Amino acid sequence: MNFVMKQALGGATKDMGKMLGGEEEKDPDAERKEEERQEALRQQEEERKAKYAKMEAERESVRQGIRDKYGIKKKEEKEAEAAAALEQAAEGSLTRPKKAIPAGCGDEEEEEESIVDTVMKFLPGPLQDIFNKK
Repeated sequence: MNFVMKQALGGATKDMGKMLGGEEEKDPDAERKEEERQEALRQQEEERKAKYAKMEAERESVRQGIRDKYGIKKKEEKEAEAAAALEQAAEGSLTRPKKAIPAGCGDEEEEEESIVDTVMKFLPGPLQDIFNKK
């Protein structure tokens, strides 16, 4: 019967054996092959990382050449210099340095007064006197 099935299916008995409930053949070297595949994947990943690290190093050297040519500083260098300048300014002082207040912040009282003054100009004389007495 096996021979007849083989002939009818044209030699595709491995898959048919599984379908008919037969045991599938186990590859004795499957575990070793899987380990080799995993090792090959790790090696490819390491090579890829090395390649991109090398490319980034080349790019950084070109960037540094441009910075040197035009006198541009890196962000990290600018931040370090600003922090050093801030510390130097604070060395002789007993208190910490005051932070700059942006324009428009803390001026609410003045703005409210100017609005009130503007409204008062448009009121008739007797109403102005009433508000001025309070």
